[in-house]
Amino acid sequence: MITMNTAADTATDLLRSRGLRSTAQRRAVLTALGEAPHATAPDLESLLGPGTAHGLSRQGLYNVLDDLARSGLVRCIEPAGSPARYELRVGDNHHHLVCRTCGRVQDVDCAVGAAPCLTPSDTHGFALAEAEVTWWGTCESCREADA
Repeated sequence: MITMNTAADTATDLLRSRGLRSTAQRRAVLTALGEAPHATAPDLESLLGPGTAHGLSRQGLYNVLDDLARSGLVRCIEPAGSPARYELRVGDNHHHLVCRTCGRVQDVDCAVGAAPCLTPSDTHGFALAEAEVTWWGTCESCREADA
């Protein structure tokens, strides 16, 4: 599992470990994701500042996210009806809880431990590597607000 514990040095090391150049834009996105797990691209754009903060246009942000996801530094999840969300927690076997009311996303570790966690009734010849599980419900805060 990859996590960011310190700032720029760690981001630089992570980027270089995956063969990526350590640019200010990539470091900024990794740092922002460390502060806001499960962020959407617009969330990150807000965190990074208006306009061209860090020299990063909207398209540049999407390009950086794509580079980070393809290199395995960032995981992109796409819960149904939600925009793509990005997280630094990669390389482990975890799933997600999503609140239907506020959209909050929470990591949850797999109870089984080993991927793929689930066994389909028929693999149709596929060699299974992983399963993505999303549980939908209402978070405690939203339930309390409704009460």
